[in-house]
Amino acid sequence: MPYFGSRSSSNLENVNPRLVEVCNDAIKTMDFSVLCGHRNEEDQNKAFDEHKSTLRFPESNHNKKPSDAVDLAPYPVDWNDKRRFYNLASIMFIAANHIGVKLRWGGDWDRDASRKDQSFNDLPHFEYKGEAPEEAKHNQMILANAYNPGDSYA
Repeated sequence: MPYFGSRSSSNLENVNPRLVEVCNDAIKTMDFSVLCGHRNEEDQNKAFDEHKSTLRFPESNHNKKPSDAVDLAPYPVDWNDKRRFYNLASIMFIAANHIGVKLRWGGDWDRDASRKDQSFNDLPHFEYKGEAPEEAKHNQMILANAYNPGDSYA
């Protein structure tokens, strides 16, 4: 069974405990790395300058303490394999339902299951959006199915 290495574990230290629960549930299904949790001012502004974020410090969910955002990548990381990022999103939405929280994913900011209407694709990015009422859980199952690995991710 996959597990978090020391760097991923360290990156989860300043993350909202409910989001950590989701990650701990998802790692049982798919191996992935936690690239980033909390970002300080220097790191956030660097991400903005490198076009990896659309927000400067302190506007990002990464800037809260604990952080309400994590950046994840399927392990081993292959930035060209979008299919694996979509598969990870599917697994994260299923894990979120197990834990009972609502997520927002940077590959589908408006949570409408369409990959074509995003102005900024941030496939590694997941945000904690609070506890999930039944309607949110239902929507997350639709999203999980929409991102299943049988789809085309070009």
